[in-house]
Amino acid sequence: MAIRQRVASQAEQAHEAAEDVAESRPIGWAARLGLTARAIIYLLMGSLGVAIALGRSSKPADQQGAVAEVVSHPYGTVLAWLLVVGLAGYSLWRFSEAAFGVTGEGDGAAPRLQSLARAVTYAVLTASALAVVRGSGSSQSSQQRDLTARTLAHAYGQWVVGAVGVAIVVVGFTLVIQGARATFMRYFRGVPPGIHTMVERLGQIGSVARGLVFCLVGALVISVAWTYDPNRARGIDGALRALIREPYGKPLALAAAAGLIAFGVYGLAEARYRRV
Repeated sequence: MAIRQRVASQAEQAHEAAEDVAESRPIGWAARLGLTARAIIYLLMGSLGVAIALGRSSKPADQQGAVAEVVSHPYGTVLAWLLVVGLAGYSLWRFSEAAFGVTGEGDGAAPRLQSLARAVTYAVLTASALAVVRGSGSSQSSQQRDLTARTLAHAYGQWVVGAVGVAIVVVGFTLVIQGARATFMRYFRGVPPGIHTMVERLGQIGSVARGLVFCLVGALVISVAWTYDPNRARGIDGALRALIREPYGKPLALAAAAGLIAFGVYGLAEARYRRV
C-alpha cells in the first residue's frame, strides 16, 4: 500500500512539474513566436494569392511558397530560419495545450483534441519549411498529389481520402462560424480600446475567408475520391487557382486572398494580446 501511495505521489509530482513547464515563460515565448510566424505566413500567402489572381505571379500561394518567397530575398535565409523556429514553437505550444489544457477552455477533451490536431499539422509544416530553407524536398502540391496517389492505391483508399476531404470541409465550416461569431476574442486580454474593434473585425474577415478557402480545399479533396484522380489534390494554392478559372473567379480569388491578408494582420495582434 505504501509503495502504491509513493508511486502515486511521484506521478502527481511529475504531472505538476510538467504542467509548470507547460505554463512557463519559455512556452509563452514559443507561443507568441509561433503566432507571429503563422501571421507572417498568412500575410505572404495572401500577397501571393493577390499576385496570382492579377496574373502577376506563378509562385505557389501556400505555406512552402511563402517560405520560398522569404528565402528569395536578401538575408531571406536568416528570416526563413526564424519562421521555422516560430512554426516549431507553435507546434510545441499546441502540444502543451493538448497535454495540459487550453487556456480559457477549462479541461475539456474537445479543445485538447483540436490543439493536438494543430500541433501535428504545424509539426508537418515545420518540416516542410525546413526542407525549403535547406533547398531540398518537392513542392507542397506535388507532395499532396503523391500522398493522395499512395492512399488511393490501397484498399478503401477512396473512402479514406473522401473522409479527409469531409473533415477539412467541417474544419472550414467551423472556422466560418467562429469568425462570424467572433468567438476567438475570448482568448484576448488587454487589447487597447482604440484597436479592439479593428482586431475583432480583422479576425472575423480573416477567419471567415480562411474557413471558406478550407471548405474549397476539402471539396477538391472529395472530388479526388469521387473521380479517383490524385491530380485534383490541391492545397490553398490549388484552391485559389481553381477558383480563378470559374465564372467571376478572379474577384472571388482576390477577395479570398485579401481575407488571408486580413487574417495575417489579425494574427500579429493575436501574437501580442492572446492569453497563452
